[in-house]
Amino acid sequence: MPTAELILDHPALLRATARHHYWEGTGTLSIKMFRYGRAFYQSGGGTYAVEDDRYLILNDSQPYSISIESPTPVESFCIFFPAGFAEAVNFSLTTPNQNLLDNPSASTAPLLFVDRTYPHDDVLTPAVRQLQTLCTTADLTSGWMDEQLHTIMRQMLHVHQDVTQQIARLPAVKAATRDELYRRLYHAHDYMLACYDSPIHLSDMAQVANLSTNHFLRGFKQLFQQTPHQFLTAYRLQQASKLLIRTERSVTDICLAVGFESLGSFSYLFRRHYGFSTENYLRQKR
Repeated sequence: MPTAELILDHPALLRATARHHYWEGTGTLSIKMFRYGRAFYQSGGGTYAVEDDRYLILNDSQPYSISIESPTPVESFCIFFPAGFAEAVNFSLTTPNQNLLDNPSASTAPLLFVDRTYPHDDVLTPAVRQLQTLCTTADLTSGWMDEQLHTIMRQMLHVHQDVTQQIARLPAVKAATRDELYRRLYHAHDYMLACYDSPIHLSDMAQVANLSTNHFLRGFKQLFQQTPHQFLTAYRLQQASKLLIRTERSVTDICLAVGFESLGSFSYLFRRHYGFSTENYLRQKR
């Protein structure tokens, strides 16, 4: 398969474009961002689609594969952190100054992020986008790059703290149980985002999460405040609204492209969700 066209190749950064690409291997802790199309990742039993509205975090030494199949070039921007980097930054942020003076580089336990896609935010995304802009003109010396990686890692740790708080709110007695349940539910969540345009049954989602159907239903609603069906329907409608605005495709084509099987039910759900028919919605947006 043709390889990606490199725009920037640096030990800590990768920026490239590709219509068709496949790679598999093991990497360091990393952030994956894409524009102008979707890239699909397989890692740790999870399926992830990364595009304009979300980014992916994968942990150190995590085997994964990436595939791109697109009629137009898809642009990637990936940041790779050295082994132990997240732990060192986290230690410096959470350790009292006196302890840092006495022992500035104590060994710490491995820090594991949750392998999942994250919606773009006002915490981490601006820092990554700024680096993406600067790296096209900056002198990528090791000192300058180290400073940028420290800045971005501090923002990643803020995002990680938010995730830790979400996990703590799950109703399970043991912390390890809550952590595992969160990861499994997000496996199903990301599977739905990646495969929304195909038929997805409740049993498929539960199987991806490696949970019984009843346990999956209960846990998903507790975490996301909606049922899997409600979530999938809302996401399909969101994707349909984008296609209505950005393309000249017919309503029937869009309905089928985002995973609905009936034009009648799609039209009814669209009107109920947005308050307009597809025709009036398009007129409002244009």
